[in-house]
Amino acid sequence: MYILGMADAMKVLVVVDFQKDFVDGSLGFPEAVGLEPRIEAKVREYMDAGEMVVFTKDLHDPDNYSMTQEGRRLPIPHCVDDEGSAIYGSVAKFCHEGNTVVKDRFGSLDLADRLSFYADIEQIEICGLDGSICVLSNAVILKAAFPEVRIVVDASCTASSSKEINDKALDVLENIQIDVVNRQN
Repeated sequence: MYILGMADAMKVLVVVDFQKDFVDGSLGFPEAVGLEPRIEAKVREYMDAGEMVVFTKDLHDPDNYSMTQEGRRLPIPHCVDDEGSAIYGSVAKFCHEGNTVVKDRFGSLDLADRLSFYADIEQIEICGLDGSICVLSNAVILKAAFPEVRIVVDASCTASSSKEINDKALDVLENIQIDVVNRQN
């Protein structure tokens, strides 16, 4: 765990919405399941180096999800209960209340606010799900909030149910000066 003042410059890993409903639940897809060992290894790498790891967790109110714009456009209930919103598989053991930002939309302004307390961030790396929705949204927010910080998306640790749309999202990220690494052509 990172302790303020221990390092001159820090790196942050943001694991976006690696939750049961996005992996093998109501919005799950086969490629998401395969991300588990890679995301777990990346989290371990950051933690072993004493760097910060933050998780975002999508969570919707089951009583009003269908009345939200997202619920009307994506009428598949997800992340509305403890089971579906739980961090998936072996990655879950690294997630706790102190390193989690709960959100009810694609991108999280709270995530940017939380990281803004640290003046010594040199890099924010992002992985998780869905690459063309929540990873994209959070990467754009973080780039806007931290224009001089290197923002990285690890393509080998993110996916979408549509490879074509995910590739387009990665193209957009590169176009706004976010470094996309480990991309397979």
